Amino acid sequence: MIPRRGHGCGARREPRPCLAALRGLVWLAGCGAALPVAAAAPVRNVVLFVGDGMGVTTVTAARIFDGQSRGQPGEENVLSFERFPHLALVKTYNTDAQVPDSAGTMTALVTGTRTRVGVLSVGPAVPRGDCEAMAGQTLATLLQEAEQRGWRTGLVTTTDITHATPAATYAHAADRKWQSDAEMPPEMRGGCVDIASQFVALAAGDGVDVALGGGRERFLPEDETDPEHPETTGERQDGRNLVEEWLAGRSGRSFVWKQEDMATLPADGQVLGLFAPEHMAFEADRQRDVGGEPSLAEMTRFAIERLAGPAGYFLMVEGGRIDHAHHLTNAYRALVDTVAFADAVAAAVALTEPAETLILVTADHSHTLTMAGYPVRGSPILGFAKGPLGVPMRDENGVAYTTLGYANGPGALPRAEEGDQDPTSPNYLQRALHPLLSETHGGEDVAAYALGVGAERVRGVMDQHELHGVMRAALFGAPAE
Repeated sequence: MIPRRGHGCGARREPRPCLAALRGLVWLAGCGAALPVAAAAPVRNVVLFVGDGMGVTTVTAARIFDGQSRGQPGEENVLSFERFPHLALVKTYNTDAQVPDSAGTMTALVTGTRTRVGVLSVGPAVPRGDCEAMAGQTLATLLQEAEQRGWRTGLVTTTDITHATPAATYAHAADRKWQSDAEMPPEMRGGCVDIASQFVALAAGDGVDVALGGGRERFLPEDETDPEHPETTGERQDGRNLVEEWLAGRSGRSFVWKQEDMATLPADGQVLGLFAPEHMAFEADRQRDVGGEPSLAEMTRFAIERLAGPAGYFLMVEGGRIDHAHHLTNAYRALVDTVAFADAVAAAVALTEPAETLILVTADHSHTLTMAGYPVRGSPILGFAKGPLGVPMRDENGVAYTTLGYANGPGALPRAEEGDQDPTSPNYLQRALHPLLSETHGGEDVAAYALGVGAERVRGVMDQHELHGVMRAALFGAPAE
């Protein structure tokens, strides 16, 4: 059985500051008496928020959805990050693709180098799936550089922590699918290391200080029962329990797998929280989780409160399931998760100071979501497009259509007549033009919103990899090398 708690508190980067130490105080004896100390280099923090698949249409629709959920017409509403003073449009292509994937785009964000579809933090010369080609091609990530310089680091996601977006911050892989040894071709296991193992063995610094998300099965052997779902087991074929290895790797580490145990953790030390065997629940379904899952905003607050201190920190927060709902052409869950993502941004703003922290909100790529049809103002964003008389508009075949739709995906597969379905239902699949089992990404620019240290550098039309330089300059006070 997985231990639910760690091994107690150990000395690491002592003295451990309370949040009040941000004002030039070192707190001793467990945050007792405060003594003033001379200020060293200014505190530099970066919080990178990635709304996976959160294109401009998703932001617009979520803005309206959020407002309508509070009784407003919706169009006048503003999401938290839309109040940020600096804004840019960001190109998202990969070196080998007009329409990108999350592995290549996140690599651009955290390394400053564009690369191919499907590879993680390795250069564009590495073909996907070619283990040997990785030699000499790994790219230093912002998280790894922060660790090497003594900054604290964290990652928060609603997906597996070994999924493409979070994995790009700490791992190097010729294929994003190599999340555990069971997902690697047998002939590759001797030469390359799976992503979960790379998390445990992270050589930079002392490893990630706070990691919260899903993905327990990638850390557990195939003969070990999951603590929350006894009908399931881990998937590792090498017999390793990576949770136990991570706990044993350094004193003061703690592991949690359910929300209620977060409140019982020691005040200091590194934390690994894996709240689901695979991805965490969609926000719309979170309350039905067996073991209890924290919201993205709750995980963000937890991470910032533990990371804050005189050394500075780098934190990546991903709203990862926005993307998954879009792949299903299920706009309801995509919008609910986008609103939850905006709530997490608001939590970060409340806990940080713009003079010492850069908050950068962006997306790795877009989706094929469209918003059209001339609906009157205040029309339910998930409903049928309605005209001035409140009557649903119909196409040339006499079929009513919704305001939101997709260019491709499951919504185009055969199903019951449109009139028998409620488009505002949580399980409704918006109509799509071309039938696919999974809707694809979109290739248009996404937005980046910035607040705080160096935010003024986010402007105009930017290449995605340029955002790395903005973050690096804010974090270390120097331009990207």
